[in-house]
Amino acid sequence: MNCEEIRVDMREMTAEELEQGRRQAQLVFQFNHAMPMTEEYAMAMKELFEDRIGEGSYVAAPINGAALDRLVIGKNVYINTNCLAMARGGITIEDDAMLAANVSIISNNHDQYDRQVLLCKPVLIQKGAWIGANVTILPGVSVGKYAIVGAGSVVTKDVPDYGVVVGSPAKVVKMLDPEKFA
Repeated sequence: MNCEEIRVDMREMTAEELEQGRRQAQLVFQFNHAMPMTEEYAMAMKELFEDRIGEGSYVAAPINGAALDRLVIGKNVYINTNCLAMARGGITIEDDAMLAANVSIISNNHDQYDRQVLLCKPVLIQKGAWIGANVTILPGVSVGKYAIVGAGSVVTKDVPDYGVVVGSPAKVVKMLDPEKFA
């Protein structure tokens, strides 16, 4: 994964970027207030994520965040309620991943000395990863294939494929057997 830091000066946002942000906020509101499991809900999800959500994936409202046009969701992904996706640096969630309730994925941070500057690094959640409730994933992190991030963890560094991490900061406590995955 390319983890190069990108700097975004919020004072230099173009009129088009500001309009896109306004429209996204409206789409998020519309999605979050649609009746779940209805055609209205499905249409709102499609409008919000466009072609960036794979077949069989489901996002449970509410969702919040910024730059959601930089959030890409693979096939058969489940995202539970209250996901916060700060996606300015890019967030990719690969196929078959599961996110529990109250997960925060943060791909940007503010410069320590100029808070109007965002420092952005992409976040990657790889195939089959399972992210527990109340987890925070910080900028530039990659969560490996079939890895598990335990509830309440704060992920500051990459998680290896098949690794189980817990804590704040999250540390590897166990490795899963790759042979047991179909």
